[in-house]
Amino acid sequence: MLFSRRLMLGLAIAGTFASAIAVPAMAEGPTEIDLFFPVPVDGKLARDMGTLIKEFNDGHPDIKATAVYTGSYDDTLIKTRASIKAGKPPSAVIMSANFLLDMQIENELTNLDSLIAADGSTKDKFLGQFFPALQGNAVIDRSVYGVPFHNSTPLLYINADQAKEAGLDPNKPPQTWAELTDWAKKLTKREGDKVTRWGIAIPCAYDYCGWMMETLTMTNGGRYYNEEFGGEVYYDTPSMLGALTWWSDLVNKHKVHAPGATPGPAVSTSFISGNAAMMMLSTGSLTYVRENAKFNYKVAFIPRNVRNAVPIGGASLIIPAGVEADKQKAAWTLIKWMTSPEKSAWWSRATGYFAPNMAAYKTPDMVDFLNKNPDAKTAVEQLDVAKPWFATYKTVPVRKTLEDEVMLVLNGKKQPKEALVAAQKAADETLKPYNAETSLKLP
Repeated sequence: MLFSRRLMLGLAIAGTFASAIAVPAMAEGPTEIDLFFPVPVDGKLARDMGTLIKEFNDGHPDIKATAVYTGSYDDTLIKTRASIKAGKPPSAVIMSANFLLDMQIENELTNLDSLIAADGSTKDKFLGQFFPALQGNAVIDRSVYGVPFHNSTPLLYINADQAKEAGLDPNKPPQTWAELTDWAKKLTKREGDKVTRWGIAIPCAYDYCGWMMETLTMTNGGRYYNEEFGGEVYYDTPSMLGALTWWSDLVNKHKVHAPGATPGPAVSTSFISGNAAMMMLSTGSLTYVRENAKFNYKVAFIPRNVRNAVPIGGASLIIPAGVEADKQKAAWTLIKWMTSPEKSAWWSRATGYFAPNMAAYKTPDMVDFLNKNPDAKTAVEQLDVAKPWFATYKTVPVRKTLEDEVMLVLNGKKQPKEALVAAQKAADETLKPYNAETSLKLP
């Protein structure tokens, strides 16, 4: 009897075990990843990002990507660093391209060389997809740390109708600072002491202001920083002094530029409303202008004083340090998909940023788009004179030392020379720890 009970129990257990084996294992769900993304310019970029990520998820059922809006470029850096410190980094980030050096110095980035090699490619072949001007902010110490995603150069936007009204030819835009000053004088309108239309608007708020100072300094023959070393900036120099003095003169001497520091959205609003006849702004705002301007407009190269030159702007896709292997692999799949010719072209058409992937301009949809919208070619043509975006140790605080001083000048509270001396002193103090551990650390 006991044997019989034991036999029956053993058969029951065996049957249960066999049933368990027969039931297939539950399939694992998709790898879930977050993509941090900023919205640094005008327009409907957040909605476009939602469209892009939905398409990716539909085509990659083994991955579920979630786009997380993180504010400005500066905000995105702060939130990414906080996530890394908390041990929960996002799997991918659209990061301002000039923050990569600082993040690499702080060991906050994943070196992408091994992921490129795992695809059977090489660094040179992989980077060869992208315009050469973009590589300066993507490669650090001969390794790839970022993949160009949406990039920009500053452009001169002109209200063509107002230009014609003032006796100017918008098809022959100003080429030099002297010509731009003359245009701005002719385009400025006054009723007594009241200005009803400014000739030119240039943005100055955190981030944009530093980029515009680099733009003006470069067109004046100068350099914002040492492109080979993260511990030096060149604020107190003749080239930057000339640049800031000209900007100040537009405000205080010629009175063709509104006083004070004006954020980018206010500049574009002023242009769209007809209250500013020209503006210097990112090509990333081009789609917004195209869709909202109720007048004919033109875009042109940034005018020069000494040479034609502009800095690269925009963002690269990165994988932060500390991302788990499966999420890292999924993030790399997302990054390659987003920077492919077809998706680069779509994003460019949607936003106004130019497509970093050169093959994007050979896709049929992009060829047709450029034929209908030749203004989108200007930023790409300007790449011939483009240089990397300033990138240093502690990029944001070093940049802000200059921006704070420029704002004081535009508000009439300081003279350019005084401001640049103060900016240089403050920047050198911020850079001191890095220099102590690098260029000043001697054997």
